[in-house]
Formats: sequence, structure tokens, C-alpha cells
Amino acid sequence: MDRKTFHTASGKVAYWVDASAGPGAPWLVFLPGLTADHTLFDAQTAYFAGDVNCLVWDAPAHGASRPYPLDFTMDDLARILHGILESEGVRRPVLVGQSLGGYVAQAFIDLYPGDSAGFVSIDSAPLKRKYYPTWEVKALRHTKGMYQAIPWALLKPWGSWGTATTERGRANMRSFMEGYTKREYVDLAAHGYRMLADAVETDRAYDIDCPALLLCGEKDHAGDVKPFNRKWAAGEGIPLVWVPGAGHNSNVDAPEFVNAQIERFVAYRQSSTSGEKRGGASLRGWQSCP
Repeated sequence: MDRKTFHTASGKVAYWVDASAGPGAPWLVFLPGLTADHTLFDAQTAYFAGDVNCLVWDAPAHGASRPYPLDFTMDDLARILHGILESEGVRRPVLVGQSLGGYVAQAFIDLYPGDSAGFVSIDSAPLKRKYYPTWEVKALRHTKGMYQAIPWALLKPWGSWGTATTERGRANMRSFMEGYTKREYVDLAAHGYRMLADAVETDRAYDIDCPALLLCGEKDHAGDVKPFNRKWAAGEGIPLVWVPGAGHNSNVDAPEFVNAQIERFVAYRQSSTSGEKRGGASLRGWQSCP
């Protein structure tokens, strides 16, 4: 993938693009979770390369998008993403967001109705206020002290074991954490949770205006993500698929399963004329919003 840079008033945002599928092919836009970088989606961008166009970013203050001041909101992230997509000529992408990335995708859908062809949530949760008890929103604003109290030598393995069930997933998480100092990591995590609380409390009345799919690890123990997904699926009528044996970073724990779900979601169909990969997966069956 080609690394590129998007300039904002606050700093530079790094992102990666593979447009080898051509100008007429659909786009998958991958949005990693809080403290994670673009490598969270390595298994997805490698799998889909050449069949669809792919874009993945390091969100502001994450990975290669540093230094970047921690003064942005969820809507700011959505606006920056919109600017990147405009600069690349990306039209009506499918947004694939893990955890924080799923919230950013929802803010994008809210701010830019009709601009998304689909939304795949991976171990994320809704932004609508009605799904959150008041105590939970308040608790999101008070995580910094908890993180600060844990020694860095313990926080790193705790973070990797808490988000993944496989060695592959834990190693991926450790690689993110090793890229930060403890202060950077704690400040970023605390800002992310406060930003989520602020976004929820805006009580936005948006509806997801394109096809959507919820994916959640069977062993996701990050907060109340599993109960949130059950409520979200029931309340909004969105299909929910449990990822077998996976934790919070389920696309890394079970990439083959997740890739198959994304592939099915975008409605590939088999064709003997489109190459050998995956039995000749074709884009002719691509489904987008009406």
C-alpha cells in the first residue's frame, strides 16, 4: 500500500491506499480502534488487495499520525476522514470500523448522509444515547486515574491479553503499545473515552442509512461490548454475527472468518472470468445503497 499524508490545521494524518483494483472498483475504508494503528487491518488489506480498493489510516494522535494535539472530537475525526476521502476521489465507500473506528464511522454517516455504501462494525457499539445508562457515560470520563495507577510493565501485557485471544492478536496489540510511552498511551486512551462520552451525550438522532453488519468476538470482554451489540442489533434491526473464539480485536484473532463476512457483506459472487484468487471472486455482485 502507498503511504500518504493529509494535512490539517492541527497536524499531519498518515494513511495508506491500494487503488490497484482500478477507478471503477468499490472502496473499503478501514478504521482502527483506540490506540491501534493501521496494521490492525493488515490481514484485511492483504486479502482484498486487487479486488477492491482499500484505504486505512492511523487516526490523529495514533501511530504515524503523531505528534497531534488531543483536542479533537468524534465529529472532527469524521470530518478529517471525509477530507481524506475527497482528496483521494473515494465515493460511497464501505466503512469498516473496529471499536473506536466504528464510532467514527457512525459520526461520518451522521454528518454525511448518503455518502456511505455500507458499514461493518467490528467489536464496536452504537453512538445513540438511548443505549447508554447514565452511570456508564459518566464512567467513561474517569478512566485516566485507573490507567495511571497500573505500572507500564503490567499495563502492556494486560492490554494485549485483554483485547485478544490469540498470540497473533496479542502480539499485534503489544506492537501498538510498544510504540507509545506510558504517558502517551494513558493520555490517548483517556481522551478517547472522554471523546466517546461527549459524542454519546450529543444525543444525535441519526439513522444508519446504508446496509450494515455487526461483528463481535464471542470472547470480547472489553467493557459491555457484547451486551451493547445485542441491544444494537435488536434496536436497529442490524444483523449481528459472533466471531468464534475471538476477543475485542476479532479481525486479528479470526481474520479468515471476518474476511469472509466482509466479503459476503459486499456481495461478491463467483465468476470464472475474474481471476483465480478465491475461486475467481468477482465484483459484479457488488451491492450498494439505493
